[in-house]
Amino acid sequence: MTNYSRRTVLKFAAAGAASTVLAPSMLMAQSNGWPERPLNMVVPFATGGYNDRLARAFIPFLQEELGQPLSVANRPGAGTQLGNTYFLQQPNDGYTLQCNSVAPYIPLTILLQDAPYSADDFQMINLPSRDFTLAAAPGDSDLENMEEVISRLREDPRSLSLGVQPASADYLNLMLMLNAAGIDSSAIRLVTYDGGGPARNAAAGGHVDVAFVGGEGFLPLADRIKPLMAFSQDRVDVFPDTMSSGELSESISEEVESVEGSQRGWVVSRAFVDEHPDRYEILVDAIERATKNPECIEALEEQQLATTWYGPEQSQEDYLANFESLERHIDLLRES
Repeated sequence: MTNYSRRTVLKFAAAGAASTVLAPSMLMAQSNGWPERPLNMVVPFATGGYNDRLARAFIPFLQEELGQPLSVANRPGAGTQLGNTYFLQQPNDGYTLQCNSVAPYIPLTILLQDAPYSADDFQMINLPSRDFTLAAAPGDSDLENMEEVISRLREDPRSLSLGVQPASADYLNLMLMLNAAGIDSSAIRLVTYDGGGPARNAAAGGHVDVAFVGGEGFLPLADRIKPLMAFSQDRVDVFPDTMSSGELSESISEEVESVEGSQRGWVVSRAFVDEHPDRYEILVDAIERATKNPECIEALEEQQLATTWYGPEQSQEDYLANFESLERHIDLLRES
């Protein structure tokens, strides 16, 4: 059994995440003798991105629940393949977790890079961040919505420059929209970028007429862009005045299919779940309690980080559904 001294509790207090009373799940962890030592959180990206910020903001509250320190290990490279491979190579004892943009990165490394793992090797605990592709123009653009974009591209596919990251869910959403609208995607004026950040800056800076990239990342640039359409069946809360792809479907009388841009959050290996179901339940309970902690919610929302609790079943179902969508359209992604 792990003992927690006053000194240990005060240590967490100094980190800004302390509680003078042990959380119920922390007591559960003690009664089960796990965890008994510090844990690691693998982030398969460099420091400073969304996953890295989410992990570092959430960890103080999770370690309060588990009664053990957690540290972040950044393992960037090869579109998360290096970090994913390293993560799966660790012992299946639950001491190594992952904070990852599981979609689209895990599916893309499997479908396009022949990664040495399968989608089922990963078990989602919670994916609080569900991003969507946002089509956005520069703030001073004369474009008002996606219907106008479609109209201009139908008349002349090269009349507008379109910015996007290749081999991404955003690219796939753009191609699916063009196909639904009957626009020749081989004739458009496409401008590609290495990541979502450069694509967003291109829209905010007026370097492209329309950029297609994750909507949450646009929030800090909201006063420099003009949102045109969210790739979602219904309107999204963060851009309530922006039309959805469901509305565009009705307008052009053709279904505009879309996939979620990103699904980010907490992951363990399937092998860990199978070998240590008792530890898995402790971990799920701890992450749920931390996610629902009002202090945690306030801290994450101050950094525009997601805090929604979906749970393991819903998160895994949504992750696998995203994988199937990307697999179904893999030919479009290979052309990017």
